[in-house]
Amino acid sequence: MTNDSISSPRFQLDGAAKTGQPRDDADERLFDSWFDPIEHAVRDRVRSFIEELIEGELASVLARPRYGRRGKDSGCVESSAGIAGHRHGSRTRTLTGTFGRTEIAVPRARLMQPDGGTTEWKSEALRAYQRRTRAAEALIAGAYLAGVNSRRVRRALAALFSGAVGKDIVSRTWRKVKGDWDVWNSRSLADEPIVRVILDGTVVRVRLDRKATAISLLVVIGVRADGQKVLLAVKSMGSESAEAWRAVLDDLIKRGLRRPEFLIVDGAAGLDQALAVVWDGVPVQRCTVHKHRNLLAHAPDRLHEEITADYTDMIYAATPEEIETRRKAFIRKWHLKHRAVADSLEEAGDALFAFTRLPPSQWKSARTTNAIERLHEEFKRRIKTQTVLPSAETAAMLFWALLASGQIMMRKVDGWQTLATAPIAQPIDLAA
Repeated sequence: MTNDSISSPRFQLDGAAKTGQPRDDADERLFDSWFDPIEHAVRDRVRSFIEELIEGELASVLARPRYGRRGKDSGCVESSAGIAGHRHGSRTRTLTGTFGRTEIAVPRARLMQPDGGTTEWKSEALRAYQRRTRAAEALIAGAYLAGVNSRRVRRALAALFSGAVGKDIVSRTWRKVKGDWDVWNSRSLADEPIVRVILDGTVVRVRLDRKATAISLLVVIGVRADGQKVLLAVKSMGSESAEAWRAVLDDLIKRGLRRPEFLIVDGAAGLDQALAVVWDGVPVQRCTVHKHRNLLAHAPDRLHEEITADYTDMIYAATPEEIETRRKAFIRKWHLKHRAVADSLEEAGDALFAFTRLPPSQWKSARTTNAIERLHEEFKRRIKTQTVLPSAETAAMLFWALLASGQIMMRKVDGWQTLATAPIAQPIDLAA
């Protein structure tokens, strides 16, 4: 007897059966066999269940079961008993669901019309040309959105779908998502009660003219009056220039977005220029995290810890008066110690402290663009297995789909209970 035959799971199972010894299920390994008698029995019954479901739907429309006769009102085009019509055979359809692939016989019928003609009956349960259930399509799209490329989706779902999912099916399912994406991109924003807008961009690599090319995804998040964050736009652009941001903002306004009460940005020059034209006069908060990185970039590593301590004490002070005092101390100290750091802080101006115009309960959510930064991080994590995305539109659509599918959830902003309070005039003196 060879070692191979001794270690074979088939030999062990057969041997136990021949000797009459009971088999301990605890000794059975998960990957010894993919056959599951419960799953097999359930899937065997799926075909008859689906056929009965559709047959019942048709019987309800015609008000009579198969081979049954109508009552005296059978000559009516439509009555309380149902619609006049007749069956005429069936057609075979292949359907793939979470139960695998199965062939079903779909009944056919002709229904009478008021003009005396007839029309083919269409099932509401099984759509015309439908080859996969909605649950199956959602599962395929969900696996793709989770960061699994199309070939790996096929392998991962092979057992569940009995090998009925190929790369082309994954691609076709993804194309269906595009229909919803197009509708979302053209929806009206007139009824959105947006009071705050957060804007930021990120860079991704896509295939353009058969070459890997870096593009910018410009993302806009709105905060409703009840504090709920909502994705307003995600556009693929060549850069974060003023023209690119202006195109995004013009599209939002064209679709009815109302003038917000407060803006949060990352500090990019192009975005500042676009906002000055479109929403001049709206308070703008520059992300304090981005400015912190700017300060550190102007100093040697040995000063980073000290800069961070001084900056944190200033930004996270409890009152506007404390922030004003610590800002002036920061400027005086770093003018002497390392002037480039002080100049970088002064460059931000009042935009770095716009959050103090809001109630203190909102400061945490208003100081930074973290709401978008978290989305960027999650998006990059999901696409890292793909390295280069197929196209610029695919990149934007994938970003949207992660939110639309519920794989990424956005919660209400901190301090949303006081969002109805309008921003006040600049409360701190920026003179050094």
